[in-house]
Parts: sequence; C-alpha cells; structure tokens
Amino acid sequence: MLFSFECKHFTTCPFAGVLQVSGMRVYTSGDVEAVNGTDVRLKCTFDSSAKINPDLVIISWTFKPLSGGRVDRVSSYVCIFHYQQKPYPPLDGIFKKRISWAGDIMGSDASIILREVKFIYNGTYTCQVTNPPDVHGPVGEIRLRVVKTASFNELLYLVLAIGGGIAAVVFCLIVIVSCRRCKRKHRQRQLEGDEEVPRKERKDPTAW
Repeated sequence: MLFSFECKHFTTCPFAGVLQVSGMRVYTSGDVEAVNGTDVRLKCTFDSSAKINPDLVIISWTFKPLSGGRVDRVSSYVCIFHYQQKPYPPLDGIFKKRISWAGDIMGSDASIILREVKFIYNGTYTCQVTNPPDVHGPVGEIRLRVVKTASFNELLYLVLAIGGGIAAVVFCLIVIVSCRRCKRKHRQRQLEGDEEVPRKERKDPTAW
C-alpha cells in the first residue's frame, strides 16, 4: 500500500510530451534518471490560454510503480501530491516527507522534488494542471529510473560542467591579471613622460 491521498479534479489520461486541451499545455522532461539516495527534480511547466489565477489553479501529481521492470498496467495511478492555493504533500506512505514543492504558479511552474530517491520510486509520474476556464487539464508524463550509479552520459556532463567552470574561472583570472599589468605599464609610461618634460625644458646655463 502506497498511501491514501485524494487528488481533486483529476482525470487519468497520461501521455508523454505535450498534450493540448482547451488551450492548456503541459511540458514535462520525459525520461529522467536519478542515482539512488539523491534528490531529483520532476520538472513540469504549463502554458494556459486563460489568465493565471493562483486561487483557482489546481495541480495534481500521480504515480504508477514499475512491476517486474515494466510499468504496472494493472494498478491505477495513485495521487502523491496536490496543490490548491498551497501544497499538500503526502502524510503517509513511501513518499512521506520525501516530496517538496518546487514550483511557482505565477511562473507557470508545477515542479516537485523527490528527496533521497529509492528504487521503489521507479515508475511513471504524471502532472496535471487546471486553470479555469481551462478545466479539462492535460497530463504530462515523466518516467523515472533510479540507478545505483550515474550513467556515462551524466558523468560526462558533470565532468564537462566542472571543467567548464574551472576554465571560466581561470580565464577570468587571466583577464584580471592582464588588465592590472596593462594599467601598471600605462601608469609607468605616464610617470616616465612626466619626468622627461622638465628635462627638455631645462636650459644650458652656459648658453647665451
């Protein structure tokens, strides 16, 4: 048993990518991979044809676990998070104290964060947003895969990010040092020029 938790105004209709219904669009990140024990952000943004009213927007997140390495098509989606004027995280079950609100209604962001993910979190997550009159909200789908270690691509991206950051810092230091040297040389030339001017103006006392 995951937990009992009510998601209001939710219609199960999960599709990956973008689905347009009544002017509402929901964008999700599709396939997501996370290392066991780390935090992962489940990104969900939306675009409504109606003006966003924070008092009326409703967000529902649901979860369907994997079964034998595949999505369990027998069990139904279980609501794990609800937002209506304020976030309502689960009070019990495997996601208790493991879900944090990371969205911004006025910024069209309905994202959440899963804390210290476990292998039992493998499965499909859906994000639904309604903003009256866009009441027949679409559903964005995310397939989460929890792994023991990061994949080669993620490690490569991490190395590139760290290397890029170090290179940027080194480049900035080189620019700063070069600018300081140029300023010192410029000041030194000015001082040398100021010393040469009086010498040129000085007259020979023996000259008539």
